[in-house]
Amino acid sequence: MRIAVLTDIHANREAFEAVLADVAAHGVDRIALLGDIVGYGPDPGWCCDQATALVAGGAICVRGNHDNAAAGAAEAMSTLARKALDWTRDRLGDGHVDFLASLPLTAEAEGVLFVHASASHPEDWSYVTSDTKAIPSFRATTARLILCGHVHVPLLASCDLGGMVREQAFRSSLPIPLLPSRRWLAVVGSVGQPRDGVAQAGWALVDTARAELTFRRTPYDVQTTAAKVRAAGLPEDLAVRLLQGK
Repeated sequence: MRIAVLTDIHANREAFEAVLADVAAHGVDRIALLGDIVGYGPDPGWCCDQATALVAGGAICVRGNHDNAAAGAAEAMSTLARKALDWTRDRLGDGHVDFLASLPLTAEAEGVLFVHASASHPEDWSYVTSDTKAIPSFRATTARLILCGHVHVPLLASCDLGGMVREQAFRSSLPIPLLPSRRWLAVVGSVGQPRDGVAQAGWALVDTARAELTFRRTPYDVQTTAAKVRAAGLPEDLAVRLLQGK
């Protein structure tokens, strides 16, 4: 099965649309959304509607911390995130809130665990930023592959049969063989707000039959999204962050 994995869309319609077009061109069997459909960006309602339609068509979708907060949960957030959240809540309908609140924290399919943050206590929204930070996730599940987001920076780690966890180097667009002698964890990156210095949408393609993972980048109209952020009255830093990919 070929699974397109998208995460941290953050109400960025232009990035979401561009990635979905790229996904369609790759002939995938299923789509997985790893949370944070909303937050930061100018199109929360549209992105919720799109995610709802994808789920109705069989997509996997788990809840992120911004989704949780938008649905009414009390979440600790930075000042920037809180300002965007307050703006977002005023623009979501009851149906959007119900959809976000109904999302599970984790999902499993084809030997893959899908989660927004860490597989260890996903409700705590821990950041997996290194091989050391990945250890609790490997200990929390026996899944061969763990896919998560939350960090907005891609990362790949593996765990050998002895429990040794190591970060692995990779290059975008090149398939990575997921060797059966190891278990794997990938932080996919971000569709709507990348923070690795590349102002392109990030996502991943998993081929379970071939046991391969490919990190992908998709260009989108970032100038339009930044202009919409400014026109909406959202903080200027959010527009700059998109333009810089940071």
